[in-house]
Amino acid sequence: MTDAAASQAPMDIDYVADVVCPWCYIGWSRLLQTLALRPGVEANIRWRPYQLNPELPEEGVDRKALMASKFGSDPERMRQMSEHLEQQAAAAGLQIRPGEVEKSPNTNAAHRLIVWAGAEGKAAEVAEAVMHAYWTELKDIGDPEVLIEIGAAHGMDRDALARRFADGSGKAFVTRACETAMQSGIQGVPFMIFADKVAVSGAHPPDQLVRAIDKALEPAGG
Repeated sequence: MTDAAASQAPMDIDYVADVVCPWCYIGWSRLLQTLALRPGVEANIRWRPYQLNPELPEEGVDRKALMASKFGSDPERMRQMSEHLEQQAAAAGLQIRPGEVEKSPNTNAAHRLIVWAGAEGKAAEVAEAVMHAYWTELKDIGDPEVLIEIGAAHGMDRDALARRFADGSGKAFVTRACETAMQSGIQGVPFMIFADKVAVSGAHPPDQLVRAIDKALEPAGG
């Protein structure tokens, strides 16, 4: 990367993710580590919602049963999957407890909170707090009361959040945003788009993501 990168306008980075996807949490941490490798790049990270299981009821379902329906019910395989996730998360500076999460919620409400936080310039910090609440604190992030507490902890108006959740504000918007992401060809998350030019699918390590940033910084035809 040349010194000219430091004078570039902020780079838009679209981060398409679902908060109940462990690789999205790991990928988020890896993205932040990547940006630390390019201190001259000012990033404007735009959280874009995606739902892996939009059909789930608002109250959620038993996570172990859902995982068994997708990956089989072999307890040894599930243990190995959890251990692998924990190891990858630890390497990214996170502590997650996938084997202890009890519920898989419908994440529409969580995404709505992040959208509202984005209007206040707080989407990144609130998204990270939601993922931390789910994967580390084992909280039910499908519960509006839990989400209200997270928002309030980051300076959002508690009463306004309660009213929005009560009247269903933003629910259709998130649904449409998720549908648009799928219709655009995004079939798995996390999915990152750097400067509307370079797309990366998956939670790649920083040494790979940094190449995507450098590629996005290249002038047209470069």
